[in-house]
Amino acid sequence: MTFPESLDAEAEARRQQSLDNQELLDTPADPLLDTLVRLTQDLFGVRTVLVSLIDCERHWFKARVGAPVAEIPRTPSFCGQAILGTEPYVIEDTHLDTSVCSAAVVIGEPFYRFYAGQPLFSAEGQALGTLCIMHTTPMHLDDRQLRQLKDMATLAEGYLKLLSLSEQTAQLRAALSREERKVMLDPLTQLWNRAGLNHFLVLEQASAQAHGTLLGVLYCDLDHFKSVNDRHGHDVGDHTLWQTARHISAAVRPQDVVTRSGGEEFVVLLQVRDAHELLQVAERIRQAVRSTPVQAEQLALDVTISIGAAVHEESEVLGNTLKRADQALYYAKANGRDRVELAAPH
Repeated sequence: MTFPESLDAEAEARRQQSLDNQELLDTPADPLLDTLVRLTQDLFGVRTVLVSLIDCERHWFKARVGAPVAEIPRTPSFCGQAILGTEPYVIEDTHLDTSVCSAAVVIGEPFYRFYAGQPLFSAEGQALGTLCIMHTTPMHLDDRQLRQLKDMATLAEGYLKLLSLSEQTAQLRAALSREERKVMLDPLTQLWNRAGLNHFLVLEQASAQAHGTLLGVLYCDLDHFKSVNDRHGHDVGDHTLWQTARHISAAVRPQDVVTRSGGEEFVVLLQVRDAHELLQVAERIRQAVRSTPVQAEQLALDVTISIGAAVHEESEVLGNTLKRADQALYYAKANGRDRVELAAPH
């Protein structure tokens, strides 16, 4: 499959440099962008919505709904064609377009028949990627819908610019290279993994000491998760983990560090004034997971989460704080699940 146009080598180098400078690649999913793609999905009634950043060898999704993976190889693609212009690039029926009718996602799962993508630009005017919508049946967008797509893309583009200028991004840029971030990012949930937890644990404790706050730890574990995999399959289980990650990230504060330490277990690192503030955040997480069923395939699954909380104490070894939070999680499970337990003092 080929497209009739492409960027020349010099233009592509400028575009790639602009993308690299943003420090957006291989960073955790963002709750606000997650909300934006979900609203876009509802607005257009489509299967898939992506904030797709086009890296040198891959398409990496900063936000996604309706797509099971966080990245795909960079081959001739819909989004690769969309970034060549400034207006929405629309394919109403992929079967009738000879340039894309043989694409893998057209002739195989998920059998896309429709695509529309609006380029997202950096402050320098370089196309970083797209906000795109895709569906499994042909569609037509009228003028109003095209304006709506551009409006949603404007919001995504503006937020990406704010992210690239944020203090959090500057700190991330100073602390970790892109290659280091890649190995610390969980590909399923787009949260920091266990290696990321170990890395940020020390940094968060040092920051808490510098700011006169306390380091709080929340150990979160989905209740009866094994039964989800057993009854509905691992695809539904993976989607449950992905959606749980979205709920946890949305319930905490922007500066908090959310990680997936393994399996169905998530660990959150927070700077708090006291145990009461830590328990307030934990309860927000519990309520967020409990109040929103997981939508997977044709299912609506009610899931709950148990949480163990611990506040790091003066002179305590950090590993012991993690152990106390884990022990509190054990008590939450033993005492009926779907609850928060505070660890006993060290």
